[in-house]
Amino acid sequence: FMEIDRFFHLNMEDGKPKKGGRLAKKEYGPILFSIGAYIGQTLIKNVSGSRWVIDEEDPEGELKIAVKLPDGTEVWPVQRVMKRFASGEDDAIYPYGHAIMNAYVPQDFNKKFWDITKEEIKPIKPWWKIW
Repeated sequence: FMEIDRFFHLNMEDGKPKKGGRLAKKEYGPILFSIGAYIGQTLIKNVSGSRWVIDEEDPEGELKIAVKLPDGTEVWPVQRVMKRFASGEDDAIYPYGHAIMNAYVPQDFNKKFWDITKEEIKPIKPWWKIW
């Protein structure tokens, strides 16, 4: 999950998609959905007994898709990614994912997470410029 926060850090600037970044296109919805689906599938893979749940009657069911954990708790990874996109680092993915998984698969919090926001953002160079 830490790499997802790194992705947002490197592709967002001042709360907006960074020019030339992976989220710069107006159609970034599928990218955000894919990241949310990845988070949900990672939870399902690592927390035995978890599963996807969706309200087939809801026209926005794809956006409200949830992962139901073994204790009955539901989490909404796609919604969380959209919140991370809109709100920034205050709604980071790694602490969210760690808190959910730690209840089932105890693990230490990787303190390197706090260094992500200190990483230098390098300008994106067009692939065809070699000098």
